[in-house]
Amino acid sequence: MKALKPLHDQIIVLTGASSGIGRATAKMAADAGAKLVLAARSENALNELVDDINSAGGEAVAVVADVGVEEDVDKIAATAIANFGRFDTWVNNAGVSIYGKLTDVPLEDQRRLFDTNYWGVVYGSLAAAAHLARDGGAIINVGSIVSDRALPLQGAYSASKHAVKGFTDALRVELEHEELPVSVTLIKPGAIDTPYTQHAKNYLEVEPKFPPPVYAPEVVAEAILHCAENPVRDMFVGGSGKLYSAAEKYAPRVTDKLMGLLAFDAQKSDKPRKGRKPSGLYNASGGGSTRGNHDGYVAESSIYTKSAMHPTLIAGGLLLAGIGLAYAVASRRAGGDGQRKLDTNTPLQTAVVRETFEAKLDHDFSGTQERS
Repeated sequence: MKALKPLHDQIIVLTGASSGIGRATAKMAADAGAKLVLAARSENALNELVDDINSAGGEAVAVVADVGVEEDVDKIAATAIANFGRFDTWVNNAGVSIYGKLTDVPLEDQRRLFDTNYWGVVYGSLAAAAHLARDGGAIINVGSIVSDRALPLQGAYSASKHAVKGFTDALRVELEHEELPVSVTLIKPGAIDTPYTQHAKNYLEVEPKFPPPVYAPEVVAEAILHCAENPVRDMFVGGSGKLYSAAEKYAPRVTDKLMGLLAFDAQKSDKPRKGRKPSGLYNASGGGSTRGNHDGYVAESSIYTKSAMHPTLIAGGLLLAGIGLAYAVASRRAGGDGQRKLDTNTPLQTAVVRETFEAKLDHDFSGTQERS
């Protein structure tokens, strides 16, 4: 495996760039100095993003494309070659969603979802693999925690992400078997505060909502760009995803029961459905927004994901925290009740204790994080 280039030397192809995770990733990559080929169906939002990047001193080109159409994906690759002569990383991020019981969702809608979520990944991955086979690079496919554990009311979406996982895992092994210099990564985000619920086709009686915990799209963007520079097999965004995956693997029937008790209400808001509003399933949804309309708490970082990207930093932090705790205990024993006790209520010490505790919890789940 050839070393992947630093971001400032890379040409990155990114689908689904007009909103949400794609838009956050594009901005972060441009800030790091990468040149970008950005694809989406929403022409106005895409052009606005490209203009913003270029006016800030970056370099990006737009390709209006539907990844569910193979010829459109070929056009994305051709645009990258025509403008930059190559690309180094291809990120398959475009996706659509449906809320509703599988018995209520028409098969036509389910097929359309697979056109984008599964076939879009297939077309993009194969186009990327053909180009990267000689000089090397990275293919990064954005899956989901539902790649491992399906959610009721998002059955078609869950099925498509299971398919993406199967395709990605097989492609990785096949490319490795041929000793080609291509890193293949599957990113598995949890619930992310993007316009996902707003763009979804909805067959529920109410507006859908994200089940907690909910993370900022920039957390996913950081993980994607880390994998563009470092060969990583797969990466969860948010420790809850790792927990869901482990529950599915080790206690599937118990997890089924818990899903039946909790997952339905957790995905339903108290807002009546807004009629049959236009969705992003068949047509461009407009794009232009990085964040969604989630009205609950949004985590701006994930200690679990940071520990997966930088395990030595977390280990060092735990060591320092352990030394501090040992010192505090020793000081109290030596000083007795009459001595001044260590003040653990200062803002800095409180933050250290909290972050260390959260890091320990998340780090415990990261032991099985697999790297290529």
